[in-house]
Amino acid sequence: MKLLILDRDGVINYDSDAYIKTLEEWIPIPGAIEAIARLSRAGWTIAVATNQSGLARGYYDLATLETMHARLRQLVAEQGGEVGLIVHCPHGPDEGCDCRKPKAGMLKHIASHYAVELAGVWFVGDSSGDLEAARLVDCQPVLVKTGKGQRTLAKPLPAGTLVFDDLAAVAAQLLQ
Repeated sequence: MKLLILDRDGVINYDSDAYIKTLEEWIPIPGAIEAIARLSRAGWTIAVATNQSGLARGYYDLATLETMHARLRQLVAEQGGEVGLIVHCPHGPDEGCDCRKPKAGMLKHIASHYAVELAGVWFVGDSSGDLEAARLVDCQPVLVKTGKGQRTLAKPLPAGTLVFDDLAAVAAQLLQ
């Protein structure tokens, strides 16, 4: 199985320090939907692991989050692709869960769901927390410069981190 794991906000869609709270605020980054569809059509399984502490903070509810994910699936399907498992952490940063990145609970859940080892699987994110979660389970950390990526690039990165302009550039690399 060719598995690719993506963070959501800042990788697939624009991010906001004020949170993505509505379907209207969930706006794909140019090229991201097409990149997911191209990878899917080429036999890649695309999973998503996303921190969604806005749920714990009461900024939006689970139904709203599910509407955003349904829109993601719809847009990718319109391009002939498919999005696999989407897992989210609903907890706030101080709740001590094992799923919230930089912990690796969501990545382990994806591995269990697909019955695969994570060693070498690319995990694409835009934050230090994404890269740290990847490192904890021996995924290949991949940083995109979209979202918080430029800020993250200014910090020390885990050894071996790959850096790309955006998700479209990641797809181009994987498909060459």
